Amino acid sequence: MVKIKRLLAAEICRPLRATFSTSLGAKNIIRSVLVKIILTDGASGLGEIPTSFSLKHETIPVIKHILKNVSPQFINSPINDYEAKIAGLREKFFKYPMTISGLEVALFRAYLKNRDITEHVYWGAKSINLETDITIPFIVNDISLKDWMNYILSKNFKTYKLKVSGKLSLDKKILASVYSALKNKLNKFVLRLDGNQGYTQATFLKMLDFIEKNNYRIQLFEQPLKKNDYKGLKFIKKHSTIPIILDETIFTNKSLEYAIEHDLADGVNIKIAKSGISESAKIIRTAKKHNLKLMIGCMTETMTGLSAGIYLSSGTGMFDFIDLDSVYFLHYTNRYDNILIKDSGFIIKTS
Repeated sequence: MVKIKRLLAAEICRPLRATFSTSLGAKNIIRSVLVKIILTDGASGLGEIPTSFSLKHETIPVIKHILKNVSPQFINSPINDYEAKIAGLREKFFKYPMTISGLEVALFRAYLKNRDITEHVYWGAKSINLETDITIPFIVNDISLKDWMNYILSKNFKTYKLKVSGKLSLDKKILASVYSALKNKLNKFVLRLDGNQGYTQATFLKMLDFIEKNNYRIQLFEQPLKKNDYKGLKFIKKHSTIPIILDETIFTNKSLEYAIEHDLADGVNIKIAKSGISESAKIIRTAKKHNLKLMIGCMTETMTGLSAGIYLSSGTGMFDFIDLDSVYFLHYTNRYDNILIKDSGFIIKTS
């Protein structure tokens, strides 16, 4: 019987190419904890626990403390039993979902390695090509915004996601500038908006009016209101001409079921970093059952964490919107494991 031999954790820090700024904050570096699971047969798995503006209490010291405390539950236990342990920890540490998710990914990968199954094959291996959007941060400095736009336009992305803040005067100015830049450079493009909880019901309606008056074509609006403003989300979903996609509101399948019951959105953004493996799979099934749109997203992660989303989305082929762009904010090589990183997406090498 193969057992878990060691659980290792190490902090990493990486500089960003551009300031990553949203309604919740700004940063020029990313900090994560890498988790490694080593089995008694030598197989291993690696997961990543990022830090995020949306979960500011889940700091590096807190992450390390939780990992240290839960480690004895796993050491010398069969790898086959990890899922039940993770389910229990997700309930116990519900305020620290990224810590449990990163640990789950490491265990999941060690489990697959022991069985000589790749993640891509595990999820179904539907496609080997994956195109992603690229994020345009909430950058108020014209020169900095222009520099980032020049960089991402050189990568030939077709789809762009603009971070907006809920500060209407600034949002209108940035949206007008970005839309004009895209229109001047590209014959065809797709633009998405991400509010990161910055709006109220009233300011969202005003922004929607601005978008409609200027005939801006917006594919979707991600998480405009506070994650627990259920009354407001229900109202704007009913009145918006732009599909509403929930992110921070949905961490578990239970939270998605609540959103469906109360008709809060048109779709959901699944992130393995926040929901892990088993909950993400449940969310996919529930969303599909109720004909919701599926988006795959990421935190500010390195390829260690991002690759889990790449394998999930390319493997299942179930996602309507791909938002797996964190690597483009980093200084990266063009290959990670069997994933080739191209200008605007990824190719999974199968041999």
